[in-house]
Amino acid sequence: MLEQQKQQIIHLLENALAPLLSGLDTRPSLSLERPRDPSHGDVACNIAMQLARPLKKNPRDLAAEIVSGILAQPGREDLIESADVAGPGFINLRITPAAKQAVVKVIMQQKENYGRGHEGDGKKVMVEFVSANPTGPLHVGHGRQGALGDALSALFASQGYEVTREFYYNDAGVQIENLARSVQARARGLKPGDTGWPEDAYNGDYIADIAADFLAKKTITARDCPAVIASGNPDDINGIRQFAVTYLRNEQDNDLNAFGIHFDNYYLESSLYTDGKVDDTVSTLARAGKTFEDGGALWLKTTDYGDDKDRVMRKSDGGYTYFVPDVAYHINKWQRGFDTVINVQGSDHHGTIARVRAGLQAVNMGIPANYPDYVLHKMVTVMKDGAEVKISKRAGSYVTVRDLIEWSGNSDITRGRDAVRFFLISRKADTEFVFDVDLALAQSDENPVYYIQYAHARICSVFEQWGGDESQLEKADLSVLTSPYEYTLLGRLADYPDALTHALHELGPHQIAFYLRDLAGALHGYYNAERFLVDDESLRMARLALLDATRQVLRNGLALLGVSAPNKM
Repeated sequence: MLEQQKQQIIHLLENALAPLLSGLDTRPSLSLERPRDPSHGDVACNIAMQLARPLKKNPRDLAAEIVSGILAQPGREDLIESADVAGPGFINLRITPAAKQAVVKVIMQQKENYGRGHEGDGKKVMVEFVSANPTGPLHVGHGRQGALGDALSALFASQGYEVTREFYYNDAGVQIENLARSVQARARGLKPGDTGWPEDAYNGDYIADIAADFLAKKTITARDCPAVIASGNPDDINGIRQFAVTYLRNEQDNDLNAFGIHFDNYYLESSLYTDGKVDDTVSTLARAGKTFEDGGALWLKTTDYGDDKDRVMRKSDGGYTYFVPDVAYHINKWQRGFDTVINVQGSDHHGTIARVRAGLQAVNMGIPANYPDYVLHKMVTVMKDGAEVKISKRAGSYVTVRDLIEWSGNSDITRGRDAVRFFLISRKADTEFVFDVDLALAQSDENPVYYIQYAHARICSVFEQWGGDESQLEKADLSVLTSPYEYTLLGRLADYPDALTHALHELGPHQIAFYLRDLAGALHGYYNAERFLVDDESLRMARLALLDATRQVLRNGLALLGVSAPNKM
């Protein structure tokens, strides 16, 4: 249902309720929903059941009074065809054919802007996602983060928010030292399993590639960092570290480019130390009386903010625990003016949420208690040729994003990217997901991305066959669109704006994937039941206009997910 029509219905309900609420202190909140059973109508409202007790009336009798009040209002016949009472007191409304058909003209006028809203009104939002350690290629978990974070960013932008996509490079800490020692060992001629191979080394073939390029004194560059020239000296551990991190940042840039994901900003964890932000954060917490020393370590009183126990900030050896730079980083986000921040991370980060939020509360800067928001995703299992794939030769211990893209497209990068992005976003983030490569390659109704893209291509094939002037569709007489298949499709098209806002409020871009599957199903049903290029010109033009609107919404929704809308399949 279009937003204007929704507001008109709410206005009709408010007018019908006004004489009934004259003695009531509070005013109820009106909500509309689509009945699960289409035979019950187009719009349902449960307001009579909410008000029955305070008004001391039978809910069905109250619903009947409200219905009478709606039907008695002048002009309602342009929008409301009929109204009745169902069950314990539901009010079911049927909107007129003209009101249902109106969505086609709205979509044709708004085109790619259909579904866009103004809820954000320019408010700043940061979505941080992927944020991988630069110690290896991006794995499938990073891919799920990438798909979720990018689609969530697009959703916020579609509703008027000013969105910044940020990648936080964990380029400091033990993992980076392990990376440097691994490359150094390879540069000295060692390999996994040899005597002297570091215990915590990275074993993938990419380590040998880095070592070979380092010994060859190659120059490497990555986004937003200066070029690094390898010294070629295996004893130059600092040079190896710098070269390896830059090399892998470049590799991750290539992975992200293949995945079609681009960031507005990259932030280095190391800068939090070099710029003094970590030390400043610890000093602020100490001055606020939120720390104490015990056993040679510095602790944060996180139990003051609901944590199950206090947490070590600075270990007895002088090193900081990993949540401390996270606190400093999020203080920086707040200081940059981001009132809303969403972090898309693996579910293994769940334990850090309370600690980070406690640290942010303890600095007394007015940061909200639920800052930042989190979208945590569960693991992805990859199946190929009927068996689970656990490792990649290149990575050594996991399946990479690039592996998945290449497998899912038979080396067709666009096809593979479409499949991977859609599949990784097609389930709620907090559910485990099995990525079936064989299904991603299938050209059948069982493959959801193929099913949706094929709906778009089918429409394009009709227009190619027609070969007429599409600008004339705006003049089509839509009153002839009255078949059940047409009403179903019109209803799905009208649902699109609400689908976007619901997905945004739930931080659940998977809902857009569900919506597109339903819309494609309605289109395929229509395509199989009706002819479009009929002799009757009025009917032909109306059906083509409906197809054009459907094609536009499919394209809009797929674009939000970063998936292409091919004209041919």
